[in-house]
Amino acid sequence: MQSTTTSIEAYLDEIPEERKDAFTRLRETILENIPNGFVEQMSYGMIGYVVPHSIYPNGYHCDPKLPLPFISIASQKNFIAFYHMGIYAKPELLNWFITEYPKQSEQKLDMGKSCIRFKKMDQIPFDLIAELVQKISIQEWINCYESAFKK
Repeated sequence: MQSTTTSIEAYLDEIPEERKDAFTRLRETILENIPNGFVEQMSYGMIGYVVPHSIYPNGYHCDPKLPLPFISIASQKNFIAFYHMGIYAKPELLNWFITEYPKQSEQKLDMGKSCIRFKKMDQIPFDLIAELVQKISIQEWINCYESAFKK
């Protein structure tokens, strides 16, 4: 469920009441821990954390007019989604996350290639998310992206 809103404030207003606190805390966790240089903006109908064109003028290979995406969060129909391109692109980061997750959450890990789904708001491992967000600097992400995705 992509939102058609163009502002973060409007997106936050759309979030169901029973998810607002958890979603807000997830957003704050990202903002407090994301390395310098990433910018928060609406991206693909979600709140995204991107490498701006001022740092990476080439933009995203799928659409160079868009900045390079890194993390996104979304309120979907049945869960909060946390997308982290680093765990998709770096197998060692994915393995670390999969190992650490059960140490910090009683809930079984529910994830796709880059999407972690949180269905129980009281089971979001915020400390683990904070640690994950800190693990890749903006330059490391650009280097990883260029070696993994760009031809």
